[in-house]
Amino acid sequence: DGEHLRCHESSVPPIPGANNPAVPTAFSLIIPAYNEAERLPPYLASIRTHLTAAIPDAYEVLVVDDGSTDGTREYVSRMAAEWPALRLVCHPQNQGKGAAVRTGMLAAVGEIRLFADADGATPIAEEERLRAAIKAGADVAIASRRIPAAGVTRQRQWFRGLVGWSFARFIRCLLPIPVRDTQCGFKMFRRAAAEQLFAMSQESGYVFDLELLVLAQSLGYRVAEVGVNWTEIPGSKLHMSREWRKILAGVWRIRRRLGRQA
Repeated sequence: DGEHLRCHESSVPPIPGANNPAVPTAFSLIIPAYNEAERLPPYLASIRTHLTAAIPDAYEVLVVDDGSTDGTREYVSRMAAEWPALRLVCHPQNQGKGAAVRTGMLAAVGEIRLFADADGATPIAEEERLRAAIKAGADVAIASRRIPAAGVTRQRQWFRGLVGWSFARFIRCLLPIPVRDTQCGFKMFRRAAAEQLFAMSQESGYVFDLELLVLAQSLGYRVAEVGVNWTEIPGSKLHMSREWRKILAGVWRIRRRLGRQA
């Protein structure tokens, strides 16, 4: 990793890095990253352009490196050296996407906090749609590939779309989640909601979104599902054929622990 790597190694709960004092700001973007050296750079470039124009001097970007071995950490460290709003937080070992998002959310200082997948499938400009929902009264605003909206297009392989639809239907039969797309990796929270939900969450893998939504429902948070533009990006690390047992086990853990509360 090198002695000059600007990386705060963190476990959960994290401590804000020394390169970014805990001064409140308007907006925090959290990006969980595991071996994203190819897909992350173009997304970070578009993020910097958009946020610098949309909310200059009022945002932070936290990349949570989840034990990458492909140079992701080194790339983000170099970027952070010349982009003051960018922070790098590191897990020494891979802990899972949910753990990485939790670390970032609890290290963030923004009044509004968004996590976005590192592949950039949801363009960063779509944050404005979610921010509008928050300003209209929602505590949590989740991006959806299934809610129609003006000017919105989605590009996805039909088979993956069918798998996603089937998974969503299956989940609604087991968990009290009244939304159509639980898994889109683009979700926004008011500060208070983020801090409570992520402090209570326990899931570290793929099903962490489900846990958050069940918790939000049980705690009475207002959740808005917002249609967004979305394009499938090659390189997904989730393979349902190999992971379905872990996913099913996670769903049953959530149902057993939280299902009766909602």
